[in-house]
Amino acid sequence: MASDAETASPADDPVAYFLQELTYHGKTERTREAYERVLRQFETFVRGEGASLATASRRECMAWVHTLREGRSRSTVASYASYLHRFYAYMTQVGAFEGNPMTLVLEEMDESIDTDPARREILVPEMREFVAHITHPLDRAVVVTLLKTGMRVGELCNLDMRDLNLEGEARAAFTTPPRGPLAGRPNSLYISESPARGEVTNGERRTESNKRKRPTVIPVDEELRQVIERWLAVRPGPRSDAEPLFCSTREWGRRLTGGMVGSRVSEYAADHGWYQSGGGAGENVTPHYFRHFFTTHLRDRTGDRGIVKYLRGDVASDIVDTYTHDWGDRVRKTYEQHIYSLL
Repeated sequence: MASDAETASPADDPVAYFLQELTYHGKTERTREAYERVLRQFETFVRGEGASLATASRRECMAWVHTLREGRSRSTVASYASYLHRFYAYMTQVGAFEGNPMTLVLEEMDESIDTDPARREILVPEMREFVAHITHPLDRAVVVTLLKTGMRVGELCNLDMRDLNLEGEARAAFTTPPRGPLAGRPNSLYISESPARGEVTNGERRTESNKRKRPTVIPVDEELRQVIERWLAVRPGPRSDAEPLFCSTREWGRRLTGGMVGSRVSEYAADHGWYQSGGGAGENVTPHYFRHFFTTHLRDRTGDRGIVKYLRGDVASDIVDTYTHDWGDRVRKTYEQHIYSLL
């Protein structure tokens, strides 16, 4: 993907130009990668038809959408078509293309994006088997953290060392003290509502956003503590003074991004038969699926929707205040009593 504005022009490489525009608009790396994958696929298709992105007609667009229907869910087909439609709409608005050949195609399509799909049902023993096949310390820590906390992938990527309070020998890995809200709450994680893409938090400009309505303190049970401690024992020195909790071992020391996490989870899920290219949310296990898993199983086990909503960070302020003030006696005890075992 081109990153230098001088190397991308709408005439020479329309896709690279569009991706740079998305970067300037603050879109995440994961979003840009998704657009690039779809647009490059369409570009290859139209070249095979003797056309180009600039000269593709409604017929080429219709034919490409038709090819998508083989082996993909209806929601995925609609998503891919919407990517192409937005590409052409934008390029037309900036004067790079003369028109949007996807307008009528999108209007006439029967497929639509499913915003609330019925998801694959995975039982705890099945998820335990899935986790057992993940041996890399970073990957296991990431997956178990998502499964045990229900946090969003962007929230995981934004975690700094100061957002974790572990007691005992694990404290040796910390160069900064934990946040104030973690005082007196050992073995817990703090998830803020403030980090936003493009803004500076704790001295570092972030590439992901948190979507919580209010800050949340989440208990760290013994299993999660084990995998985090194992990760901290091999964690590379981070590139950022913000001390990210999770940083890449492939791009040594770089803070994880949503795209990195999604790619690794997809690989493990595909090996387990839980992910296939072109599959929709109903078939594929992704980082967001882990949030669904957490919500479903912990809610069923506790029967307390309030606590689950508090842990997810999506409740009103009065309810949050109730659980915040009774965190030790109610939240932690309820969580530790009912959280499922994954190891």
